[in-house]
Amino acid sequence: MIYLSGKATKEDRIGTILTFNGYNTKRSDYIDKPWAIDNGCFAQPSKYSDEKYLEFLNKFDQRNCLFAVAPDVVADAVATKERSLPMLRQIRSLGFKCAYVGQDGEVPRTVYWDEFDCLFIGGSTEWKLSQYAGDLIKAAKEKNKWVHMGRVNTWQRIRAASVLGCDSADGTCIAFGPDKNTPIVLGWMTKLQQQPFLQL
Repeated sequence: MIYLSGKATKEDRIGTILTFNGYNTKRSDYIDKPWAIDNGCFAQPSKYSDEKYLEFLNKFDQRNCLFAVAPDVVADAVATKERSLPMLRQIRSLGFKCAYVGQDGEVPRTVYWDEFDCLFIGGSTEWKLSQYAGDLIKAAKEKNKWVHMGRVNTWQRIRAASVLGCDSADGTCIAFGPDKNTPIVLGWMTKLQQQPFLQL
């Protein structure tokens, strides 16, 4: 499990997730570790545009980048599909692996699996911890897709992500208290290594 923080750290075991419209991290702070780019639709939906997002992505060297997230609509699988499908190929054309966000209502048979490289588990808290998300993750792993879970800010949530089979997760807890919370997240990572969990 790789943990991506909204704030870059010097810890080798913690990567970085950059957010469109929230980017304020120097390249040297993240480029040598795993990192990813989120679209910012969840935090600041009114400031997002496809054109500006593609311009933003085009500024980056993709080295060590796990994925760039296509635009989505929170907790709405149908609207997310409509919004993200035109962008998935454009993100890939820039050299990035692209992530499609699974949302409430998504089921494996309706997913356009060939259009993306990473399944990003978004949606409501109830959905992302449900068997529906578990079924989606299982299907993604069978197709050799990277799986990421967003909004993971507690031990219970990162353990659930691990049990479900996620390869990475992100959260904001370090950004809101780096001195206090970095050691806590490192503790979670150690516990995951020491306590293997059976996947669903």
